[in-house]
Amino acid sequence: MAGEEEEEEEEEEENCSAAAPLRGRPQHYSRPVAAISTTAAVAVNKDDERPSRGKKQLPTAQPVYVLRGHSAQIHAVEFGLSNAQLITGDADGWLVVWDVAIKRPRRVWKAHDGAILGAAAWGNDRIISHGRDHKLRVWQMSTASSESALLSSKVLPIDDPHAHRPQPWLLHALDVNTLNFCAFSMCDQWPPASASGAGRFENAGDPPSPILVAVPGSMDSDGINVFQLPSEKRLHVIPADTSTKTGMVMALNIFHQTARLAVVAGYESGHAMVFLHDPAGPKWERLYAHQPHSQPVLSISITPDHGCFFTSSADATIAKHPLPLFPLPQTTTTTTTTPQSSSDTNNPLLLLPPPLQLRRSIQTKHAGQQGLSVRDDGKIFATAGWDARVRVYATKSMRELAVLKWHKEGCYATAFAKVTTTNNTSTPSTTTIVGDPTSSSSSPLKDDNDDDDDGSGIGSGVSSHREPVTPATTAVQRSRNAKTQSTHWLAVGSKDGKVSLWDLY
Repeated sequence: MAGEEEEEEEEEEENCSAAAPLRGRPQHYSRPVAAISTTAAVAVNKDDERPSRGKKQLPTAQPVYVLRGHSAQIHAVEFGLSNAQLITGDADGWLVVWDVAIKRPRRVWKAHDGAILGAAAWGNDRIISHGRDHKLRVWQMSTASSESALLSSKVLPIDDPHAHRPQPWLLHALDVNTLNFCAFSMCDQWPPASASGAGRFENAGDPPSPILVAVPGSMDSDGINVFQLPSEKRLHVIPADTSTKTGMVMALNIFHQTARLAVVAGYESGHAMVFLHDPAGPKWERLYAHQPHSQPVLSISITPDHGCFFTSSADATIAKHPLPLFPLPQTTTTTTTTPQSSSDTNNPLLLLPPPLQLRRSIQTKHAGQQGLSVRDDGKIFATAGWDARVRVYATKSMRELAVLKWHKEGCYATAFAKVTTTNNTSTPSTTTIVGDPTSSSSSPLKDDNDDDDDGSGIGSGVSSHREPVTPATTAVQRSRNAKTQSTHWLAVGSKDGKVSLWDLY
């Protein structure tokens, strides 16, 4: 059986790498680029000069697009609006919302006085940002026909870092702890399977469903606070584990495991822990704890099926941890046991199996891998390395599948486009994009240069000529948007202020 499983893993990895994870060469224009074969390119580690499986070596794969807009190192990248937009945040506090279809900025503003630790989209028209100025803010993104959107700036920080740019409408502002360098994590307040239908948007104009936001504790940096938005109330406090010296919280992930709320945390000591909320009260129970790292945990990511999670650290280790299924079914036995009270049998915390063990860990020989993210199909995950390389691994075997080398300085953040979720829940061609002239709420004008880039790879965002949108133009734009939103993008943010876009299959 073990031999059969190894053969299945090798076959899966062959299919994953042979399916051309990468294509294209450096692209600074909107016109298509001739694809290159990547079966060998992605499997060759140029530093080690190792040929891959005896195949002919081809030129190293390159990003399809490079977005140049930030003048400081990029700490946050995240896709939103069904992959129609890309949110990037840098060390100077700037946020840029990119239109992925035309590779141009749609909105630029300074969201924080300190470095941005994380950013994410909340629904169709809200963006959450977390800065080193001890603030977590929620911004209302206006439609293209509103006055504030017409006055918004598209001037990038690299072009003019000192010019004033109007901010979007500020809906919420929370005082949070950012001494840990730990970014926030969010999830819907209610499980997706609940009757309220949380997390699903039937119409573009519907308000987003309430969410929970996890951040390090304000009074105790070893603990965790959970807030609810839009009420801004603190609902849960997970105290520090007194039985283990963990240090500060360095990475968080909050999610629903069936009908239970769970939090995965990575600590300064290298520990990773899983906490489960008891629905009968405010108690949180620690279900799992392991220390696979000798250095602080830098990133955590959970597989889409919630079967396991991965951690990366300042050391060279990447670890794969188990996630138990909640609630656990009661086991039957023929032996006589002591009767349990009804309250005990209904408590899932008392039905847990023996302590879980670490599934697997690998020594990559490359210290400082952060920004770990798992693709939404659960087949691969990527890490951003301080050595300026992005590495792609198979989630099942944790085998290195690709090394992406383009940036000259260290990489800090990665994000996969959510193609599987997008294809299953929405129609990309009908998604309303803020500022998109094809949407019904947009102004009937378009940028003259939308179809052809100006050669910078980002576009200026300013048009000297306007022309009406014709039905043919609208059809082309919708087709372009649909193609862009269905592409398996991998976005990488680097210390050089650039964002590279890779096409992974």
